[in-house]
Amino acid sequence: MHDAPTANASPLPLRRCGRSGLWLPVVTLGLWQNFGESTAFDAQRALVLRAVELGVTHLDLANNYGPPPGAAELTMGRLLAGDLRSRRDELVITTKAGYRQWPGPYGEHGSRKYLLASLDQSLRRLGLDHVDVFYSHRFDASTPLEETIGALGAAVASGRARAVGVSSYSAARTAQALDVARRLGVTLTVAQPAYSMLNRWIERPDPTADGRSLLDVAAQGGLGVAAFSPLAQGMLTDRYLTGVPADSRAARGGPLRASYLSEENVAHVRALNAVALSRGQSLAQLAIAWALRDPRVTTVVLGARTSAQLEENLAALDGPPLTESELEAIDADAVDAGVNLWGPRSSDL
Repeated sequence: MHDAPTANASPLPLRRCGRSGLWLPVVTLGLWQNFGESTAFDAQRALVLRAVELGVTHLDLANNYGPPPGAAELTMGRLLAGDLRSRRDELVITTKAGYRQWPGPYGEHGSRKYLLASLDQSLRRLGLDHVDVFYSHRFDASTPLEETIGALGAAVASGRARAVGVSSYSAARTAQALDVARRLGVTLTVAQPAYSMLNRWIERPDPTADGRSLLDVAAQGGLGVAAFSPLAQGMLTDRYLTGVPADSRAARGGPLRASYLSEENVAHVRALNAVALSRGQSLAQLAIAWALRDPRVTTVVLGARTSAQLEENLAALDGPPLTESELEAIDADAVDAGVNLWGPRSSDL
């Protein structure tokens, strides 16, 4: 057992990332949404700088985040060259490759050519010579896993990444990746799956992984877990308790589909909101506290649109521990809502 570092203590609690020497704040800022060309740079800048000020020093990117693809990395590159220039080594900057970044057969998936070319492009956009974590963003059934994991190893060996991991790999595929990595002499550090009260797939035993869940495989393999979408793309907020606002994500289309907001799902969300209110919390705060209740979860990756929204979410860390009776009440409505849009494209393969 190791205690979290105390020198220059972070304003946020830290958790060790698996068995590595990397410690992460329990909340990470994800730049998947709100960091494209449709959002003013000044708004993006204000949010990132406030996050860092509050101790959210783990900033999560991918080559396709925007829109257009690459836009989020360009924003971060401007900040790293300016406001955050002197703080680079206080930050954990991550990026990924797996989804489509450019046209043609080498612009997505898991080949060595694509992964390393994408990493080079990401570094140019970020203005860095290395990232702290580079992920295979999704499992690719058309590429030998030895090639994909070997490319991750090459990223570390060349100095372009300090550590590597996998994102949206199932329990069985994560176990296979760990086996391949051991054979190749590559160290995997972190897994990044979707996880929320409405998407609990990483807890479920996987018969193709000897009955282990992804959380089991990660813990046994020494991986940290960076859980993304803990608010289920906004479903676990007060945004949709009484309908679909015209200016909401669900109304605009995209990852949060209006079909997810079925009468049954919304009934579960309202019941969970009642638990949150009984604790003096918002539903979003309850969702964050719940996702962090398992010590195998290193950090939750939150998106945010404004600094005020981020600050409200961080207040989840000030709430009381969840009691057994509260967890039982949550379990009654923390059910699979069919919102794991990544499953058919990656984790179910």
